Amino acid sequence: MASIVIAGGGTAGLALALALGGRGHRVRVLERSEPPPDGPLVKSAELWERPSVPQAGHDHILNALGVRTLRSCAPAVLDAALAEGARLADLTTAAPPGPVEPGDEELVTLLVRRSVLDLVLHRAVGALSEVTFSHRTTVAGVLTAPSGPTGLRVTGVVTDGGERIPADLVVDASGRRCASRAWLAAAGLPAAGDLTGPSRLHAFGRFYRLRDPGGPPPGPLNRGNAAGGIWDHYSAVLHPADNEVFAVTFGALPGDRAMAALRTPAAFTAACRLSPYLADWVDEDVAEPLGPVRAIAMPPNILRGAGPGRQRPVAGLLRAGDAACVTDPMFGRGLSLALAHAFRLADLIGEHPAVDEWLGLAAAELADRVLRPWYEQGVHDSWSRADRWRAAAGAPPFPGPGRPGERPVPPVSGAVRAAASAAAATDRAVWRGTTRIGSGLATPAEVFADPEFLARVRAAGTDAPAPSGPRPPTYARLRRAIAAHAPDRAHAHAPDREEG
Repeated sequence: MASIVIAGGGTAGLALALALGGRGHRVRVLERSEPPPDGPLVKSAELWERPSVPQAGHDHILNALGVRTLRSCAPAVLDAALAEGARLADLTTAAPPGPVEPGDEELVTLLVRRSVLDLVLHRAVGALSEVTFSHRTTVAGVLTAPSGPTGLRVTGVVTDGGERIPADLVVDASGRRCASRAWLAAAGLPAAGDLTGPSRLHAFGRFYRLRDPGGPPPGPLNRGNAAGGIWDHYSAVLHPADNEVFAVTFGALPGDRAMAALRTPAAFTAACRLSPYLADWVDEDVAEPLGPVRAIAMPPNILRGAGPGRQRPVAGLLRAGDAACVTDPMFGRGLSLALAHAFRLADLIGEHPAVDEWLGLAAAELADRVLRPWYEQGVHDSWSRADRWRAAAGAPPFPGPGRPGERPVPPVSGAVRAAASAAAATDRAVWRGTTRIGSGLATPAEVFADPEFLARVRAAGTDAPAPSGPRPPTYARLRRAIAAHAPDRAHAHAPDREEG
């Protein structure tokens, strides 16, 4: 069995350690943050200080892809999360009438906070004798030895404390910063460029807890697992989580000074009261806030090592989770992709016990197959949403990524996607296809390649009903309501850096 070092103890690193340790590999996880406190899991998760994982303090979605991954690869983790208060939400409750088909049972999401899920994973990994943790430890560089076409292979790591740890395989699970770029540069190893596409979106989120445990929900979940909507000029969506906790998140454009005042609790509450489906949830007699409003500037979409100057993989080094691919968090794909990628990476490691360059090539192919479609979709979705919101604000459009004025080319045209979205309101088969895309179970290219699906979309034509239900406030009305509650209108400003 191989000796493996995993640099990073976030979701991807923990999932990979669980899979590898469960197969008998000797695994050492090196993590910068403090170890989690002992005690009841939910309370310990709330007290866990993780400055190296600041995004854990924001709302996360474990979509159907993530649930399917846990069901097939780590059912005990899913059971433990459910035992600690997480819940499965059936997306078909929001479907139009129609027959149930095989596969509909997969259309569920897990309602759970990121911190709770990570601690469930951490304790599952800690129970394995083959895995050891080294908290408060950072990888400063890699050990190398002559080998293969690149001239060098990675043979271990050096920590910030000077410890030299030999390993058959090193996995970078350091998250968005992708620390292995610096390791390779310091070792004189060639590194390929990355593919990137900006997000240009900001979010403001806050957690709450319902005051009446076990009582009925304050309002309907019009999106199956969520309440609210993605509107023409902003988004306002509520996601229930575990143990009567829920999160409300607003999406907005950067540089919008009025929307930046959402940082203020009073302005945030005012916006909730104006936004469809949210007002009843944030009534002070119904729920209590669990902390401040937190702002985050969305990171860019990134596919590591797939850009210009692509090199052959360096033997002995792999990347997992966000160190391999980042997708715009606004679209809720990252957590599930991290789990799916980690467990499939463990399968590859089992198929290549020699841990040679062929493993690196197989890992690159896996990234192309599993991660690239969602990177490309993320680039398009980020640009499309920002462009739509800018138009509503009367601002000029952004140029797309690449050459000035170039727009991202989606796998499926915007007109066809819009027609499918409209048809999904009344046609359960179309709803099923679009929901499988939204929950990560199928890519747009896969769903829209189905002739029967396209025929049903065309049949709906222009007869699809207009959107029903409550409508959001106008852009002007929303801005006025937020500005009225800003403590210092003259100095209100948008977040100018990523905070999580």
